[in-house]
Amino acid sequence: MKKRAAVLCGAAAVVVASGLTAVPAEAGAPHAPETFRATAPAWKKCGTDGYPTLQCASVEVPLDHADPSGRTITLALSRIPHTAKKYQGPLLVNPGGPGGSGLTLAGFVAASLPKEVAAEYDVIGFDPRGVGDSRPALDCAPGHFDAVRPDSVPTSPEVEQANLDRAKSFAEACGRKYGDLLPHMTTTAAARDLDVIRQALGAERINYFGYSYGTYLGTVYAKLFPQRVRRLVLDSVVDPTGVWYDSNLDQNQAFNARHRAFMDWVAKNDATYHLGTDAEKTETAWYAMRSALKEKPAGGKVGPAELEDTYMPGGYYNGYWPYLAEAFAAYVNDKDDGPLVEAYENFGATDVAGDNGYSVYTAIECRDAAWPRDWAQWRKDNWEMYERAPFMSWNNAWYNAPCAYWPVEAARPERINTTSQVPPALLFQATDDAATPYQGAVTVHRRLERSGLVVESGGGNHGITLSGNACLDRHLAAYLADGTVPRGSHGDADAVCEALPDPKPLTSKAAPGTARGSVLHGLLGSRS
Repeated sequence: MKKRAAVLCGAAAVVVASGLTAVPAEAGAPHAPETFRATAPAWKKCGTDGYPTLQCASVEVPLDHADPSGRTITLALSRIPHTAKKYQGPLLVNPGGPGGSGLTLAGFVAASLPKEVAAEYDVIGFDPRGVGDSRPALDCAPGHFDAVRPDSVPTSPEVEQANLDRAKSFAEACGRKYGDLLPHMTTTAAARDLDVIRQALGAERINYFGYSYGTYLGTVYAKLFPQRVRRLVLDSVVDPTGVWYDSNLDQNQAFNARHRAFMDWVAKNDATYHLGTDAEKTETAWYAMRSALKEKPAGGKVGPAELEDTYMPGGYYNGYWPYLAEAFAAYVNDKDDGPLVEAYENFGATDVAGDNGYSVYTAIECRDAAWPRDWAQWRKDNWEMYERAPFMSWNNAWYNAPCAYWPVEAARPERINTTSQVPPALLFQATDDAATPYQGAVTVHRRLERSGLVVESGGGNHGITLSGNACLDRHLAAYLADGTVPRGSHGDADAVCEALPDPKPLTSKAAPGTARGSVLHGLLGSRS
């Protein structure tokens, strides 16, 4: 799968970390009157075996929306065209990230919705600015996640400095390569791109369906262009009040809880894995494995940081648990590190698309909002978090650490105020989601006054619609069919669906990624 996270070309102004480029904060800057004329996409067949009716095109957008007559960049689009007589307009879909490619997601969404619903929409995928097939596409430092990296837990000044050097080097590489582009890598700019796509499609309003970070992008679009929203689906909702430093700290405790849920599941299936029936002892064995890998990385590839990369996707989707448990058991019980290396290659390793995704992730998050520039603040906050949540705290800190040295000043994030201007939206949220904790959905639900919130009670997966839960999917289909929004009284929620049962241990050595949930989570990736 290799979906870790989220290649802008041409002559770039050189910007180094020691000298920040001061630019206007796009989120709050005044914008020129709308004079950019979008050109209708020229659709061509690009079908695949899985999605034979898929079409592809591109659209030009301003690099700087405050200068619509200036330089343009290209966004890649995909489409599954509508087939019904009743046409409800374009449905733009986004998998999150920031840095996720949405081109294949269009095919997945169209194939996963009820046929009669999908037939009424042009399902539109897109690669946001800097991503995938859009041009230019970012790749600041190819191979940044090559194994074996320094231990993520900085137990010595030398280990901390090695990780700091990696973070600084990445930020400086982005500045050298893309100094002219980084000021325009913001969620606000991406939301304005959506409106150019709307114009290019000839639509007065758009329908939008976003997962994870895609919920924040959709929320910002709705704030900027409420009159241009027709339907708005947000699945696994980002809290707009925490972008992005606080949100990443908040994730750590939630991921720690999901890792412990995985340990509990392994213990309950001791007859298969033979790692003990006590979840605490099972967790102790996992951390002992981590310590052993610090001394001798598995296959010369999987050290402690790579181990965390491998098991972190289990916090996003429990369908991966059986594969992760088998690798864990083989290492501990049989002294066989082959399955662990295989699990790393399937779930944790970063490929070229992952390098691109991470480059866009940092470009957006580091520019969107202010991060502490004093590393002492990071050190204090993350050691305190590590004491409560050791699983991913430091790994997550280093993933975001380039933001402490980012070569472009931060913008101001869009303020998402309480509003009744946006048409009724539909939100979906699992109660135990680690990547976007539950409170974020409650916050957005309250601010989009006419929205409905559907909660998956007891669910811990991230990205829950079109993943096998028929109850959730009924609400989604009804909303897309005729705008039906549930109006119940279940605490913060308007409707509640029970979570699907946790998976069972494998009965055969099937490869991950065949079930619908696995396909979706392969498209969403991790860190989204």
